[in-house]
Amino acid sequence: MTNNTQFKPVTHCIFDMDGLLLDTETLYTEAFSQIVAPYGKIYTWEHKARIMGLRTTEVAAAIIKILDLPMKPEEFEAQAKKLYIELFCRSKLLPGAERLLRHLKAHNIPIALATSSSAESYKLKTVNSLEVFDLFNHQVLGGSDPGVRRGKPCPDIFIVAAERFPEPADPAKCLVFEDAPNGVQAALAAGMQCVMVPDENLPKRLQTDATLVINSLEEFKPELFGLPAFPDKA
Repeated sequence: MTNNTQFKPVTHCIFDMDGLLLDTETLYTEAFSQIVAPYGKIYTWEHKARIMGLRTTEVAAAIIKILDLPMKPEEFEAQAKKLYIELFCRSKLLPGAERLLRHLKAHNIPIALATSSSAESYKLKTVNSLEVFDLFNHQVLGGSDPGVRRGKPCPDIFIVAAERFPEPADPAKCLVFEDAPNGVQAALAAGMQCVMVPDENLPKRLQTDATLVINSLEEFKPELFGLPAFPDKA
């Protein structure tokens, strides 16, 4: 699925993390469902779609507002942090993630991470895949980075990621990989093309703005954007 018939060549790639490289969205759902259940609330995919991509500090306030919970953001965050310590150690790489990152690295394509996660949660989530995350030229952790003034859907995190390459990258030459509608909007607002890999549960109406939509990173064809193709399997 795509809203463009022609893709423009790129020189740099920027990756989101949660739900795109790591299967953490199911863990977030588990945590938030536990928090809201005592109030008779159910955390659904309609709610999830609205908060995906937000910074750590913004998520609590957003869920409280959406579900009209009688609690303060600080209380929600405290409960969430306890659950994160228990859950995030189960984070695993999603299909195609390691293959694509290693392929780009092997061909000297500059790659960066741009996640709304805080430094604290980043460490918990990547404990099982440190070698893969070391492939990035740099990581921008929007939940902790003072250089990221506004969270997604504002473009700040992707602009910062582009500027921090050894030679700052032209946004028009950057390709962003995202799973969340807020992330797609942020990438487009930054003047970048965006490949979306949405969860199968994400409503189709929220998948219409990306440059390209695929079901898995395993489906991505680098040559569409002027990047080195994967070697033939034969």
